[in-house]
Amino acid sequence: MSDKERNTILRFALIFLLITAGFLAVLVKIVVIQTAEREQWIRIAENQIKNNQVVPATRGNILDCEERLLAGSMPQYYVNMDTRVEALHLGGDTLFYSHVGELAQGLSRIIGDKTPGEYKDKMIRSFKTPRRKGYSGSVIQLSPKRINYIQKKQIEQLPLVKKGKYKSGITFDEQHRRIKPFGELASRTIGSIYGESGEGNAGLEKRFEKELRGKDGLSRRQKIGGRYENVILQEAEDGMDIITTLDADLQDIVSSTLRTKLEEVAGDWGCCILMETQTGKVRAISNLDRTNAGEYYEMQNHAVMRVEPGSTFKTIALVAALDDGKVDIYDTVKVYKDGWRYFSARHYDSHPKDTIYTVRSALAISSNIALAKIITKAYGGSAQKFVKKLTKMGLKDSMYCEIPGYEPARIDIPNDTVTISKMAYGYSVELSPMQIIAFYNAIANDGKMIRPYIVSEIQQNGEAVETFGTEVLKSSICSDKTLNDIRSCLHDVVWDNHLGTASVRTWKGHIAAYKAQSDLVHIAGKTGTAQIFMNGHYSGRNHRMTFVGYFPEENPQYTCLCMIQNPKNYPSYDAGYDCGNVVRIIAEKTIAYSDYYTFEGDSLVMKKW
Repeated sequence: MSDKERNTILRFALIFLLITAGFLAVLVKIVVIQTAEREQWIRIAENQIKNNQVVPATRGNILDCEERLLAGSMPQYYVNMDTRVEALHLGGDTLFYSHVGELAQGLSRIIGDKTPGEYKDKMIRSFKTPRRKGYSGSVIQLSPKRINYIQKKQIEQLPLVKKGKYKSGITFDEQHRRIKPFGELASRTIGSIYGESGEGNAGLEKRFEKELRGKDGLSRRQKIGGRYENVILQEAEDGMDIITTLDADLQDIVSSTLRTKLEEVAGDWGCCILMETQTGKVRAISNLDRTNAGEYYEMQNHAVMRVEPGSTFKTIALVAALDDGKVDIYDTVKVYKDGWRYFSARHYDSHPKDTIYTVRSALAISSNIALAKIITKAYGGSAQKFVKKLTKMGLKDSMYCEIPGYEPARIDIPNDTVTISKMAYGYSVELSPMQIIAFYNAIANDGKMIRPYIVSEIQQNGEAVETFGTEVLKSSICSDKTLNDIRSCLHDVVWDNHLGTASVRTWKGHIAAYKAQSDLVHIAGKTGTAQIFMNGHYSGRNHRMTFVGYFPEENPQYTCLCMIQNPKNYPSYDAGYDCGNVVRIIAEKTIAYSDYYTFEGDSLVMKKW
């Protein structure tokens, strides 16, 4: 073997030994770290984690259809001071002591929670705190009270603060508070957040928590160039904006009209919904509950909570019988002032008399006896056949709603032979106001049932991330003939002055007041009055009133529902007058707001559709 070859082998051997020694050293170090030095490194890691600070993301906004702010995050600030910044201690502490008095005066004037003396004492005590080994500053919160943006700008103009944070030590810790510029308008629909966590706990705030929340960032306080700075490790990603279908102006009309009526009749709660007939866009939704003090606030989402619908269900039942060819609107049905017995159940009318109605007139006057007789005869007393038809019409279909707490319809098949007669006029079934309005909207919308929706778009930095539109649940709930027939019945409810429960109030043969009738806009719809189940039985003194209708009747653009729970104007409660009147006022103001009128000569007339 040559000397050259021997030297090459020696070099490779040496390199191998060095690599092996290095590997063994690393291995030994790993073992030492994991055993002898384990606790030390864990403490270091924990200290690093503790030094990390979350940078909260700004929660996204909730806006109406015109992108007006319904709920948003307003910046607020805590005022802090690092009394150990180097500049304050130069030249015999001149900078600090020459300005601390006027700074205290300014803080007291702007924030207003402490006297100038209290502010001055707090700053001086912190300023005199001696330095300690490993000391990283003496940052104090000057006030527990958060200030707004205008106050922040005022403080920034104080002489010492104008010199900047490296000379004054004054910094601002930004926080965000949720605000609703329109106050109580649609407050329960918009929702709210938990104070501590900032997490949505109701309404759209809860439903779109993930989108609104955003992603928090991370910062760490580090010493840079002799000063401690908050260094951003990860930028916060602000939440997305939710664009709703709500219209703040229409919402104001709906809420104020409902509130006025509730205050008049002292109802336990009221709910009102206004939606576009052809699109399903909910333009306004109001839920008002009465407090012990007699005031009304948005407290529960009654719009999505199911109740027994009472006589508004008669329309649904009659659509089923008409569409199955079991009855015609000009067939006749006999009713009795002493009621009508069906097996063990006895049914009564609110207008008791022995007479004969056409089916059309029976719906106009809202006869319980007539509808019970029609439905039991049409389906041979079989609730199963009746419920099967209702299901086919889409009444039991899932109707997703963006509002948390939405309750699906409850239309069960009873085991007995009596319940079907009660179902005919809205007992032993439960629907939410949102489901009721969706069915009546289908009647107005040429039979097409669409899902009411409240959110139209999700945006990030002004760009659409996801959009929502009209969703058809049922292309047709019934035949065209049935649709025309039921529309004529709903017309009579409002416009038949002799029978219609939402037409007029009379006094000694004269018109005393109009209910849902209007000279400005034609409305068609149905009243509903249901006794409330209380303490194990239905109360004859406690009622739930409803009116649901669409307008203009000639070419429907909006569908509206008003429901009032337990009005105290017993025994003069009247669903047509109380709830129908609310819908009439909303209809007139909505049509005027929507610019649906024009002048022809000197006359104000509705625009042609």
